[in-house]
Amino acid sequence: MALRATIYKADLQIADMDRHVYGDHALTIARHPSETDERMMVRVLAYALHAQDGIAFTRGLFEVDEPDVWVKNLAGEITLWIDLGQPDDARIRRACSRAEQVVVLCYSSSCEVWWKQIASKLTRFANLTVLQLPSDASQALAALAARSMRLQCMVQDGEIWLNTETASVPVKLVRLQPAA
Repeated sequence: MALRATIYKADLQIADMDRHVYGDHALTIARHPSETDERMMVRVLAYALHAQDGIAFTRGLFEVDEPDVWVKNLAGEITLWIDLGQPDDARIRRACSRAEQVVVLCYSSSCEVWWKQIASKLTRFANLTVLQLPSDASQALAALAARSMRLQCMVQDGEIWLNTETASVPVKLVRLQPAA
């Protein structure tokens, strides 16, 4: 018998003063049996940082041809493709050809090694942004995980904070490759 996804619920309040995006989002997060709390919370962070009309979690680990988070316009075209971790260069190239904008959010301690191996293969993609989330921040985000969460994400002057009623995690992203 195959293992089923575990369902998490999150009430996410976003106050992104840099992009002038504010809102409350009731999220239902299907956590794949092989997914860690760390990865799930990085997905939530990616959602919060790119929140806009049409944003959604995808089947992610259940479906290899989909990103972890995406934004589709009313015509069904992918305007934003967000992958987590360390995808190979072929997957990133495919994503860059399918979406207007691609973001890769790397969050493990081996990001630098991974990036050095594939960076030269991806410099031609003007629609690609590669970000690194330090491992101490991703592990702190994992500690916030609960089956039912109330989260606040605040972004101001490039500083990011993800808060619960009892904890606060500062997030500092490093741009490995900014979009052109």
